[in-house]
Amino acid sequence: MQAENGNKIKTRVFRISEENFDVILDKAAAIIRRGGIVAFPTETVYGLGADGLDPEAVRKIFEAKERPPGNPLSLLVHSREDLGKVAKNIPEKAFRLMDAFWPGPLTIVLEKNDIVPGITSGNLPSIGLRMPDHRIPLELIKRAGTPLAAPSANLSGKPSPSLAAHVLADLTGRIDAVIDGGGAAIGLESTVVDMTVEPPVVLRPGAVGIDELERVIGKVRPAYGETEARNGGAMPEKKAGQKYSHYAPDAQVVLVEGEMKKVSKKIDALLENYRREGKKVGLLLSDETAGFFASERLSAYECFLLGSHEEPEEAARRLFEGLRVLDMKSLDVILADGSFSPSGLGTALLNRLREAASVRHAV
Repeated sequence: MQAENGNKIKTRVFRISEENFDVILDKAAAIIRRGGIVAFPTETVYGLGADGLDPEAVRKIFEAKERPPGNPLSLLVHSREDLGKVAKNIPEKAFRLMDAFWPGPLTIVLEKNDIVPGITSGNLPSIGLRMPDHRIPLELIKRAGTPLAAPSANLSGKPSPSLAAHVLADLTGRIDAVIDGGGAAIGLESTVVDMTVEPPVVLRPGAVGIDELERVIGKVRPAYGETEARNGGAMPEKKAGQKYSHYAPDAQVVLVEGEMKKVSKKIDALLENYRREGKKVGLLLSDETAGFFASERLSAYECFLLGSHEEPEEAARRLFEGLRVLDMKSLDVILADGSFSPSGLGTALLNRLREAASVRHAV
């Protein structure tokens, strides 16, 4: 993305604190109001925000991310009162979801009003809406006075950013500013549920699980099949408010799924095969799977530990960071541990691992 004078944009970094919070948010809101784009933390991942009702500002998001045209974005809103401006024919079940999960990591797809530009919605009649559970984006939306079109703040195809450093690695010189507010608490993108159909359809798994949704609104249907959804299934066809790019680093990701001991044995065998082929291999492992290997064997490889099976929240938070860290090591292959339980947040974790992998082994 180039500035009008042909030079790259100078990307400002705002390191926010309680002392400078108001000053930083006012500066960032001013950038949004004049049609610029600002990256900021949410509880899920870092988002890249622009005025979602300004087609020219939204176009800058696509340019900065090198995102294929036609892929719909979602909008972040400050409050329930914002909904009437951008959505219509809102079903009662959608309000029940808002009562239960907003603010939070749930994107709700609704019929859009004409005020939402076609470039924002991917020329679809619907739009994904979310109220983030994070003070920085909520204040930014309020001060900018507009809903924010806000996909993840990464180059398309790269792992989503959970730290400001990840945003800067991808988008320095492409965006106006980054608000550094520390690490994202969840580390995976939001659950997406389409409320324009009945029964509602889950388009992307996230921190709000299918079981939680069903306790509030009854039956929901995963777009990628019931079995796959509860086991981290792949993404379906394009829908509003959904992300489509794969979470793939430059190195080939090989995912081994199954019971932990079998996964460990398969990874061990693959390591030997790749060693004989002279390939440089990295490991993305749970603590438990790593425990099957002698420490001196692990030390021979680049290894990133996601955390314990008992704490899927930690593994989810570290996943995209792990992919980025390993991808900086000029590896040929990343062997990824798919032994996490396919339930709760583990469903979303396995979904993202499958998105990243070009080769999958079931054991």
